Amino acid sequence: MRPEKANIVSDLSEKLKRSPFVLVTDYQRMKVGDFGELRNRLAPVGAEVHVVKNNFLKRAMTDSGFPDVEFKVAVLKIGFVDRAVLSTAELETLAELPPREVLQAQLLGLFFSPATRLVRLLNEPGAALARLLNAKAHKEEKPAEAMA
Repeated sequence: MRPEKANIVSDLSEKLKRSPFVLVTDYQRMKVGDFGELRNRLAPVGAEVHVVKNNFLKRAMTDSGFPDVEFKVAVLKIGFVDRAVLSTAELETLAELPPREVLQAQLLGLFFSPATRLVRLLNEPGAALARLLNAKAHKEEKPAEAMA
């Protein structure tokens, strides 16, 4: 392999080693504007997009300890999270997850749900007693009003 190609593979291998999340996709039908928009949307979260030849990527993945996989022609080829291979269905499931803040709020709701139920359960006898006393007081007021 020529030195410039070996440098590309080496640089790509280093990026793969540092990244916990890798997606491999086909960009052949993407327009330049769409590709630029994708880069712009990924940049704020620290993600990068690189266009490389398949054989460079395969060599870099082997050097980085990724499992040996076949690249299939598809919109989304393959995904890896912490070196584990994700299927297209798993990638689609990940893509459909709500934003992080929403997931955190849902998780917080799950944590507080038992405590909220416990507080309601503990308050119920007192609340029931208060309703009973209130009903009894209103019942006693009505006969007194009828006499007057």
